[in-house]
Amino acid sequence: MYTIESWTCICLIICSMQSVCHCCDWIPHHYGLLSAEYLSLLDQMGGDITEQNAFVYFPESLYRPIYDAKFDDKVRFLNETIFQITKLFHGNMTLVTWNKTNLTNFVYNLERQFKNLQSCVSPDKKPEWILKSYFMMLNDVLIEMHYSEPAWELIRTETKLLLERLDILVGQMH
Repeated sequence: MYTIESWTCICLIICSMQSVCHCCDWIPHHYGLLSAEYLSLLDQMGGDITEQNAFVYFPESLYRPIYDAKFDDKVRFLNETIFQITKLFHGNMTLVTWNKTNLTNFVYNLERQFKNLQSCVSPDKKPEWILKSYFMMLNDVLIEMHYSEPAWELIRTETKLLLERLDILVGQMH
């Protein structure tokens, strides 16, 4: 009799542990596939990626500690960065001549990645203010350049660099 209760208890514990860890299965099984898709769409949206930079440099002080951070903190960083990129691409894009279908699919895939990573993030911590301020500076570039096509090309270049660095971080997490 105690054996059946013990096995039932063990099964319940194992099942509950799987449900907690299940959400982060997205990273090893799906993150890379979706990332490859939105990076490809980013390349296909417009012409060649510009060599010019936006003169807003990503704060390296964020990358150094994130490589040594706990898994949860890395996921939070991934999630917040993708969220901030998504916010940028919801700006005024009337002057952009990119392929609209590719642009729509790019933003959709970013949002999908964000939502799936969101389920892995505990809501108790706030995002790094340095990360948010970096994206505010990128948004300022858009505003200063009146949301022009060259401004969006600079943002596209920065976005590609950011997403590629996130892929490196994810590769280190496995």
